[in-house]
Order: sequence, then C-alpha cells, then structure tokens
Amino acid sequence: MHHEAHGWHSPIMGLDMPVKIHGHYGTPLLIFPTSGDSTDDYENHSMLGALGHHLEAGRIKLFCPRSINNQSWFDDSLDPAEKARRETLYDRYVIEELVPFIHHQCGGAVPICSVGSSFGTYHAMNELLKHPDVFRWNICMSGLYDIRRYTGDFQNDDVYFNNPPQYAPNLHDAGIRQALDGCSINIISGQGPWEHVDWSQAMSDSLAQAGIRHNLDLWGFDVAHDWPWWKKQLNHYIPMLFG
Repeated sequence: MHHEAHGWHSPIMGLDMPVKIHGHYGTPLLIFPTSGDSTDDYENHSMLGALGHHLEAGRIKLFCPRSINNQSWFDDSLDPAEKARRETLYDRYVIEELVPFIHHQCGGAVPICSVGSSFGTYHAMNELLKHPDVFRWNICMSGLYDIRRYTGDFQNDDVYFNNPPQYAPNLHDAGIRQALDGCSINIISGQGPWEHVDWSQAMSDSLAQAGIRHNLDLWGFDVAHDWPWWKKQLNHYIPMLFG
C-alpha cells in the first residue's frame, strides 16, 4: 500500500499542518480526525487494514490532515468568539491550501468526499455545505453537528456560518443549491452505546427544512459509537458511492 507524509507551515493558520496520504489512486477522501488533531487516526485504529482492499484497487485515496480542535473548540481558555474565528481560518486553510494540494496530488480539480466520525463529522458536513462545488460527497458517522455546545449563548457571524444546523435551513443561493443538488450527503448513526441519534436527527431535520436532499441512515440498537462500526459503515458506503 502506498503511503506519503507531507507538511507545510500554513500562512493562514500560522501553524505546521501535516497531511498523510494513503493509496495511489482513486476518489480523494478527506478524512477529518475524530476529536484531536492527529493525522494518524486511521493508522492508530487499524482503519487502513479495514479499507486496504479499496486502497489497493485504486478505488479511493485517503488524505488525512490535522485539525485544530484542540486550539479552537476544545480550548476552554478561549472565549467563544476566538474559538469561532479560528474555525473560520481553518475553513480557509481547507479551501485555499489543502484542497489545491489534493487536486495537485490527484492530477486535477477532481471532486472530493469529506469523511468524519464523531467530532470529525462536524468538519465533514460544514465543508460540503459551504463548498458543494468542491465536495461532491460526504460520509458522516456518529456525528456532532451543532457547535453551540462549545459557544453557549454567544452568537456572531463566525459561529453562525460555521454551524451547519443553523445555516443549512437558510441556504437559498441558487448556485449553492444547484451544486448541492448534485451532492450525496450521508448522515449515519448507530442507535446503541454512546451514540447520540438526536444529533443526527437534528442535522437531518435542518437539511429537510431547506429541502436539501440527503440520506439519514440509522443502524441497529447494537451499533455503537466506536471504530469497529465505522469500519463497517465505510465498507458499506465506499463501494456504493465509488463503485
């Protein structure tokens, strides 16, 4: 299996932002870490082995960046305005630095799938809804989507425009809506231990309110918020979406 490690000092973030690549060819999947900022989530939890047949077949190519969750939403020393401002910068980093890097690695401006489990689903959903001209698919597993649990009652534009359940019902721009019509939005959740089905249902309700087509896929009451099930869910969706 082909692996690469890259990195650069992001002028937008003012941080070193490493990226790991797994696979030699295929649809690019941008994998947001579950909670912290590690590029090694999939390596550390045996996900590469679970997806190895897709990688070897050239069906998918994984791009695993760091996040800044520990320097934004999870840093309780920051006030909500600063947390949200840093997320706005992270969105700029994704679009202005990371996406061009992915396109260069893939030989052109190919559409990307955003993928996340647990807190990673927040980024996977936020990026697709804000940039459906770049991201054609997402796979969101066991997700958290409403960022107000980290901002409380504070509200400003940075919070609003980085909080998918808030802004999704108001996505009326004709160009955005046309692009979203061509997207595959997938909200997946088990109903077993440690899952929060209500979070997935609330995100689905926000999309439905706007008339945005999506797939809410609730798995069984034995399906937990855990890596073994995310492996099964990805192995279900990858061949379905990417042949």
